[in-house]
Amino acid sequence: MVTFLQSLIDGVTIGSAYALLALGFTLIFGVLRRLNLAYGSSILVGAFAGAAVFAQWKAGGWAVAAATLAAAVAAGVYVERLCFWAMRKGAAIASMVSSFAVWMQLEEFLALLFPGRTLSFPPLVERSVFELGPFQFRTEYVAMLAIATLLVVALEWTMRATRFGLAVRAVTEHPEAARAMGVPVARIAFWAFVLASAIGGAAAYLMASAEEQVTLHSGMQLTFTGLIAMMIGGIGSLRGAVAGGLVLGVVETLVQAHFGATAREIAAFGLLFLLLVLRPGGLLAQDFAVREAAALRRV
Repeated sequence: MVTFLQSLIDGVTIGSAYALLALGFTLIFGVLRRLNLAYGSSILVGAFAGAAVFAQWKAGGWAVAAATLAAAVAAGVYVERLCFWAMRKGAAIASMVSSFAVWMQLEEFLALLFPGRTLSFPPLVERSVFELGPFQFRTEYVAMLAIATLLVVALEWTMRATRFGLAVRAVTEHPEAARAMGVPVARIAFWAFVLASAIGGAAAYLMASAEEQVTLHSGMQLTFTGLIAMMIGGIGSLRGAVAGGLVLGVVETLVQAHFGATAREIAAFGLLFLLLVLRPGGLLAQDFAVREAAALRRV
């Protein structure tokens, strides 16, 4: 039982970073109704920028975090202008395919810029382990959980208590009605993309600081992890994204503890397949799936 609970605790801490990735995907999909396959590679640009600042100037955590977020947002704006702003309404497939091409472009850019392909990344806090009863807590995971929780709470407050959040929710629910009410849909979509890129940059920073390195393979991992967590929680639901990230982190940690690292990825995709069969709308967005199915039937 202690081993199970310890794995559960570790899964929640890791899942908090997964939740941030899923939130970024959800914001983009909720506002634009389009899938950004270049999301992982764009925030990977931020992680490499932070690692480069650390390697070049031995900068501290704040400078590395600022560089990571700034580069992730810049790469996100590049993707948005090239793949989404340029592709007008009704070009969802073209946007998705073009974002896949930009994914490859950004990773090739990083491979040429950093031939070593792996860079050291500064830890968020000094690595140590403290005990609370029979359980062990790693300081970097606790710090990751605390920061991710603050970011999720801040995002929830932004969506519920600000004019920008109200506009985002209006565009997500019905973009044509929002436009008729005077909401600048294109501008809101752009700033939602920027916010999603910043959240993704924060997730990349937390995960890279926990691993103390960043590699080119991280881009695919970030993309798949965010997508799976979003789909588990429910497409279009911010709270579902948080739930999906936590569930994915717990499942992966439990499976790795009992069956080894090889079974970890299999478990993630197996969980996704099971949920798509039993609950296509995800854990907390079944009503979204029902509305989409009803709309298709009417068409």
